[in-house]
Amino acid sequence: MGILFDMDGVIADTNPFHKVSIQQFCKRHGIETSDEFLREKVYGRVNKEWIPNLFGELKPSEIEKLAAEKEQLFRELYAPHLQAVEGLIEFLRRLQKRKIKAAVATSAPLENVDFILDGLNIRSYFQAILHSADVERGKPDPEIYLKAAEALDEYAEDCIVIEDSISGVQAGKAAGAKVIAITTTHDADEFGPVNLVIEDFKGLWVDDLLYL
Repeated sequence: MGILFDMDGVIADTNPFHKVSIQQFCKRHGIETSDEFLREKVYGRVNKEWIPNLFGELKPSEIEKLAAEKEQLFRELYAPHLQAVEGLIEFLRRLQKRKIKAAVATSAPLENVDFILDGLNIRSYFQAILHSADVERGKPDPEIYLKAAEALDEYAEDCIVIEDSISGVQAGKAAGAKVIAITTTHDADEFGPVNLVIEDFKGLWVDDLLYL
């Protein structure tokens, strides 16, 4: 069995700060966004997918430059507030004690992964770490979860995905994994059928995972 963690909204409740950084980024460029746009076109997706939705057709180098600008803004905004979702570190310790493998499978760029995992000092709990550069297709495509399972030497069907976004839940289900939805970003009824819904990691135990 392997546990596949999304990062934004699962490991750290970053999405409120991503929202502000996107709003500030768009304001710099004279573009207006809505909450609906963020939910449907941004959360859980890689930058190279949602940035063209704002700016139209762009060269890869232009997308990369805009993405770097937005993510730098996010890190500056979030740095004073960096903390793990409640109960996460204790949960990771329980997984480690039971020798259950874990991976990070995020749509975020490597710079954000390093910023959060090293800032929280939790890198050692994960046997594999995948980010936006490791996939061609962002969520809801299952590519990242299939690759994360493979990196743990597990079948996706034997893994549990923990996700906060609708597109991420769809990706986990499409990969054939069991899915736990965490309600940091969406209400429980927005996800559709999942195997378990949690508010945070405080009440999540290894035996709950084995039951799934």
